[in-house]
Amino acid sequence: MAHKAEHAVDLETGAIVGVTVQDADEGDTTTSRETLIEAAEQVEAVQPDGNGIEEVVGDKGYHSNQSLVDLEAVGVRSYISEPDRGRRNWKNHSEARAAVYRNRRRIRSARGLRLLRLRGERLERPFAHLYETGGMRRVHLRGHANIRKRLLIDAGGFNLGLLLRQLIGVGTPRGLQGRLIAVLATLLALSRDLWKRVTPHRDLGRRISPLEAPRDRGIPVVHIGAREMLFTTGC
Repeated sequence: MAHKAEHAVDLETGAIVGVTVQDADEGDTTTSRETLIEAAEQVEAVQPDGNGIEEVVGDKGYHSNQSLVDLEAVGVRSYISEPDRGRRNWKNHSEARAAVYRNRRRIRSARGLRLLRLRGERLERPFAHLYETGGMRRVHLRGHANIRKRLLIDAGGFNLGLLLRQLIGVGTPRGLQGRLIAVLATLLALSRDLWKRVTPHRDLGRRISPLEAPRDRGIPVVHIGAREMLFTTGC
């Protein structure tokens, strides 16, 4: 009855590049293979002439000897946090030891620390968008295919928000609330200024003396310096 959703994010842009739904009883090191394959296919579809996925950044749950060996076998550098397992016995596991030591050296470098901090920023944001704000923690659908369709719709909305933020500076409808009023006010002010420029100036008042003002009709007279203007509303 439980399902496990995973997604891969491009750390350079923050866009979601791969979404998978798998059985919840499978570990992260097992499900990450399908997620990485999905992400690699999507990246290749967008950039067919590019180099594809060159580096993978992950947390401690995705660290294992076999996963690091598999990543090196396909030419991908790993920056995966290593859990504290104490002193380990590498007898008859020289290949795994070399992969683990190389990954450990990379995550301790300045670039590795920067990528791990960036992972916490760029990866946790889609999680909050999809599962907290989007309400995807509990999805009552039948089968992985239907759940994945729902996830793809939400992930597409997240990527669309990133694109709109690059184009117009606002990525959500809520962000347009205050800006929409400002845009309408600016357009109204520009239209008024344009109307004043294209229409001739009309003098709404005339020079009169206080004796000529029709005070008996109840029309107030407003004195503005040496100029007197008549207004029927008194405003």
